Amino acid sequence: MELKLINEQKQDIGSISVSDCLFNREYNEAIVHQIVTSYLSNARSATRAQKDRSSVAKSNRKPWRQKGSGRARAGRASSPIWRGGGKVFPNTPQENYKKKINKKMYRVGMSTILSRLVRDERLSVIDDFHIETHKTKDFNEKLKILGFKNLLLITDELKDTLYLSSRNIPDVLVLEADSIDPVNLLKFEKTLITANSIRKLEELFL
Repeated sequence: MELKLINEQKQDIGSISVSDCLFNREYNEAIVHQIVTSYLSNARSATRAQKDRSSVAKSNRKPWRQKGSGRARAGRASSPIWRGGGKVFPNTPQENYKKKINKKMYRVGMSTILSRLVRDERLSVIDDFHIETHKTKDFNEKLKILGFKNLLLITDELKDTLYLSSRNIPDVLVLEADSIDPVNLLKFEKTLITANSIRKLEELFL
């Protein structure tokens, strides 16, 4: 299939031939859901440490006698049903949140997302995107010319000037083609990708 190609002045300069398998695939919501949830789960770190009933600072003495008090039976104050007691299934630093997705499924999911962006007219292809200085002002001027605000920019090479000029803009993210992920592809309103990045994506996902 063919995608429209623009330059840095947002002028049409022709078209670029891309793979149908990568940019014209039928949407599969189930696979997209799986790769997104696995990506978010794999990004989690087990930093919470809660106490179970053996770890809380409570006496092991029986609070009151078993019978005759008129109250419910109680064995120890660290019981999970008591205020201040231990947790039944506490979070631990050894908790494992990893979810495995095989490579074939991940490739299909990513191509499904890219195809959806093309159909929704949320993906644009630019011949090249470079900036000479590290100033955020210069980067913003380029965005005004292109007419993009909430933008994911995918480039084949993340140079220092491009990274430094874009890092302080809250609704703009610049990534190299081999660093893209499903969450950021879906998060931003518009995705701008360079022509060289298209070829990199075809190498990665085909």
